[in-house]
Amino acid sequence: MILLFLLFLFSSHVNTAFSAHCSTTTATKSFQKCMTLPTQQASIAWTFHPHNATLDLCFFGTFISPSGWVGWGINPTSAEMTGTRALVAFPDPNSGQLVLLPYILDPTVKLQKSPLLSRPLDIHLLSSSATLYGGKMATIHNGAAVQIYATVKLETNKTKIHHVWNRGLYVQGYSPTIHPTTSNDLSSIATFDIFSGSAATQHNNINILKLVHGIINAIAWGLLLPMGAVTARYLRHVQALGPTWFYVHSGIQLSAFSLGTVGFAIGIRLGEMSPGITYGLHRKLGFAAFCLGALQTLALLFRPKTTHKFRKYWKSYHHFVGYACVVLGVVNVFQGFEVMGESRSYAKLGYCLCLSTLVGVSIALEVNSWVIFCRKSKEDKMRREGLISGSDKGSGIHSGIHS
Repeated sequence: MILLFLLFLFSSHVNTAFSAHCSTTTATKSFQKCMTLPTQQASIAWTFHPHNATLDLCFFGTFISPSGWVGWGINPTSAEMTGTRALVAFPDPNSGQLVLLPYILDPTVKLQKSPLLSRPLDIHLLSSSATLYGGKMATIHNGAAVQIYATVKLETNKTKIHHVWNRGLYVQGYSPTIHPTTSNDLSSIATFDIFSGSAATQHNNINILKLVHGIINAIAWGLLLPMGAVTARYLRHVQALGPTWFYVHSGIQLSAFSLGTVGFAIGIRLGEMSPGITYGLHRKLGFAAFCLGALQTLALLFRPKTTHKFRKYWKSYHHFVGYACVVLGVVNVFQGFEVMGESRSYAKLGYCLCLSTLVGVSIALEVNSWVIFCRKSKEDKMRREGLISGSDKGSGIHSGIHS
């Protein structure tokens, strides 16, 4: 099950990685270099002129709505959205024609308390324009390709630039509204060297860490932890196993928590490497699940003996915290698929198949437990009434009736 899930997860990311391509040629210009961007199937092409430190570039993006917008910009100071000097293309609300306007993304943009207003950029933007792929006959629709051209004069000896891109669903008047907040949308930031064309390694490291974080936590919190709970609930009543069920249960849960701790630590590191990007619900659920898992682990150290008077209270606490941790872990795995932009991926399908198999096994074991319980209750009742002897077992009902 776990290997199948890993295969689905890996294949989905491989398909995403190779789905986009870059081009150095457009209908009006040719460029020296190009680079595929890691999100939104976008790319960028450019030519740098060292003698006057000017950069000619073209950003290739796509609309996700006929009334949406596509934007690209440069952040002069850091690789984040705040502070970006952006060029945003969208249909003019009056004429319907494609327009390109400049915006400065200051910290108030995140608060969405006031509309984003166009204003001149404070960088050396020499020229800018935007065209739809297909020429004058092209129309703006979901999936329409747009090219944003810009010529920028860079600072002397500056070879690395931070650029940001994104797209949204709506434009209110001439004010672009907030873009979607999936993982891909929030990580549409890259730093690359205009001479070599190589991207900064941090973004690649973040993508690798996200993949590892997702795989580890899905296995630990989303599969192993529920498996440990199922083991404790249904194997403890099998007399032939004796205390073996407890060691199996403890081993699975400790493995799940140890692996989950690694995934949790990677998640903390990802937050430190992504300033300005916060997944509030996913983060809160992760902290809650980790704290409950830690409480469960500590509970093993303070486990009373079966004859102790506090044993029943410990069992109630252990069951409540354990099931709460399982529920939070599974819910947060699904939340993780959402923030990673994998809500309709094969990775999520593989996880759902694994989880549904585990649920199906649990239902079958639950039904079997109730059948055994009802049969045993009926035998005990007949034994008390003297219809069967105390030594009769599974066939006692049949022999008692015939007697």
